[in-house]
Amino acid sequence: MEGSKALHLQAWAEASGRAFLRFDYSGHGASGGAFLDGAIGDWFQDARAVLDLIAGPVVLVGSSMGGWISLLLARECPERIAGLVGIAAAPDFTEDSMWQGFSPDQRRALERDGRVSLPSDYSDEPYVITRRLIEDGRTHLVLRDALPLPFPVRLLQGTDDTDVPPAVALRLLDHAEGPDIRLTLVKGADHRFSSPGCLRLMTEAVEEIAD
Repeated sequence: MEGSKALHLQAWAEASGRAFLRFDYSGHGASGGAFLDGAIGDWFQDARAVLDLIAGPVVLVGSSMGGWISLLLARECPERIAGLVGIAAAPDFTEDSMWQGFSPDQRRALERDGRVSLPSDYSDEPYVITRRLIEDGRTHLVLRDALPLPFPVRLLQGTDDTDVPPAVALRLLDHAEGPDIRLTLVKGADHRFSSPGCLRLMTEAVEEIAD
């Protein structure tokens, strides 16, 4: 909720007189709960509860895992969605990136211990992945069955993103079905997608849909 993209969108919404809501999933940021206790289904329910607080159609903006959560919302209640902006969206990452990338030893450790620790690019502390995160993720995959998106969709993706590579965005673009789905690749942008130019692209995408 305190990330540069969320704060930039809030400032834009305030300046343009538009309603805006940002929130932290349980176990994230200012919200209560332990991160390791959570899973995709829990965070989807958080987002669903927040959507229920809002009247009228909304433009969903989701970055990384938030892109996956946005797609789950769009699949469950498309009548509430005016449009969707995904920034380095990471649908199905627990299966396609984490599980598929585990070594046999890591898979055995996950099954035996209920968790496995991986090095993190963002912290000296290891990144812990729980068995529940993997198993719950399998019940919320969006790239295995039809994914109709009957509203404007703008996907923004950096070519230098090593966490969610461009191939993921291309797969989503190919898989999703809808009359107005566009992917913008930004050469040199990384997973944070927070340079002034990237923030401007995000705002323009939201504004285009909202208008």
